[in-house]
Amino acid sequence: MEKENIAVGLDIGTTKIVAMIGKKNEYGKLEILGVGKSKSLGVARGVVNNITQTIQSIQQAIQEAENNSGYKIKDVVVGIAGQHIRSIQHTDYISRNNPEEVIGGNDIQLLIDQVNKLAMLPGEEIIHVLPQEFKIDGQSEIKEPIGMYGGRLESSFHVVVGQASSIRNVGRCIQSSGIELSGLTLEPLASADAVLSQEEKEAGVALIDIGGGTTDLAIFKDGIIRHTAVIPFGGNVITDDIKEGCSIIEKQAELLKVKFGSAWPGENKDNEIVSIPGLRGREPKEISLKNLSKIIHARVVEIVDQVFTEVKAYGHEDPRKKLIAGIVLTGGGAQLKHIKQLVEYITGMDTRIGYPNEHLAGNSDEEISSPLYATAVGLVMKSIENKTQSAVRMDAIEQPKAPPVYRQVVVQNPMVNEVLEEEEEEEDENSNEKHNSTVNRIQRNFFDRYVDKIKDFLDNAE
Repeated sequence: MEKENIAVGLDIGTTKIVAMIGKKNEYGKLEILGVGKSKSLGVARGVVNNITQTIQSIQQAIQEAENNSGYKIKDVVVGIAGQHIRSIQHTDYISRNNPEEVIGGNDIQLLIDQVNKLAMLPGEEIIHVLPQEFKIDGQSEIKEPIGMYGGRLESSFHVVVGQASSIRNVGRCIQSSGIELSGLTLEPLASADAVLSQEEKEAGVALIDIGGGTTDLAIFKDGIIRHTAVIPFGGNVITDDIKEGCSIIEKQAELLKVKFGSAWPGENKDNEIVSIPGLRGREPKEISLKNLSKIIHARVVEIVDQVFTEVKAYGHEDPRKKLIAGIVLTGGGAQLKHIKQLVEYITGMDTRIGYPNEHLAGNSDEEISSPLYATAVGLVMKSIENKTQSAVRMDAIEQPKAPPVYRQVVVQNPMVNEVLEEEEEEEDENSNEKHNSTVNRIQRNFFDRYVDKIKDFLDNAE
């Protein structure tokens, strides 16, 4: 029987941490086996600022996912975001020793490795090197160079860069939580995998993922990633504005935003009022929904303006770079009422809300199909690509060997009563256990070597 490829994604966000366990079903769709969610306490704007609290939140989410699924998590693919992320365009080339040989995967890997050695600013590290279009001996716009002949192989690259210390902190949190790190992925790229179709990527699309602490942007054109950016504002800033503007506590501000909030002030009438319980016996506070919408509108406009500035920086006004598929909104912030209409009004581009249900199996829970879980679903998809066995069934885990069972044998003797103890032994079982432990040891040795590579990456990251 073929071994199940169980994948695990871990989305470490500013407001929530989500652990998601999944596998591909027989139809190639993603079947979610379990989800764990916890409040994120040690993360601000996508960056870990309290190791201890982050570890506790990760462990809580992992525990919940394991209990829901019946699988024990071994390693995870983690999303990286935060205001320290930036992207650059870079062009590089290699000269091949034998132009008479066809170009293979090794040549492309050699080119990628060369880009990975680029000198970055102090404290920065390359997270992703994403090839765009290739050029062979001056012939441009080649998407797939493998199998072609040529002496000079050139490519433009989209290079994603982040702070090494922030990446290391994430790695430390995961290792301290008792699991291993099997991969790092930029969060907007994971979200894009979950909610965008290949047609949209070909036509040109901007994915805007509005999270709690950051708003992530990924632009695709001709099926290739063209631009990424992380804006250090998200849903939390809107909540803070409501808290200050209405003089209420954060919990109430969040509830107001989710239940009654709208990004379009014209929607609410002047006499629409919601009453909020006062603190410790104080009078209830009455808040006008029109004022609430005005507060939300002002901040959402600011966030969308900053994202649109990045879209303009990519050059979408150039006819060749036009984003025909417009904008796709996802993340928790995309659930805000009338945000789609506001984004269309500000940018003049077609907009839709992105749900990760396209890749999910038909029987998936409705909650998982929410834009809130887009990044987590994308990370599980990345984990499946890695082909690692990231979780094992609880009942398949080797239990600690039980202490030997003794039975009492009473030998009757007219002179003396002796009690002898005999250990129950089963020869066949012992030989089976020896065989299994050898197989397990070989598998563990392989996995340990793999894990050591990841640990070296974390230890040597500068």
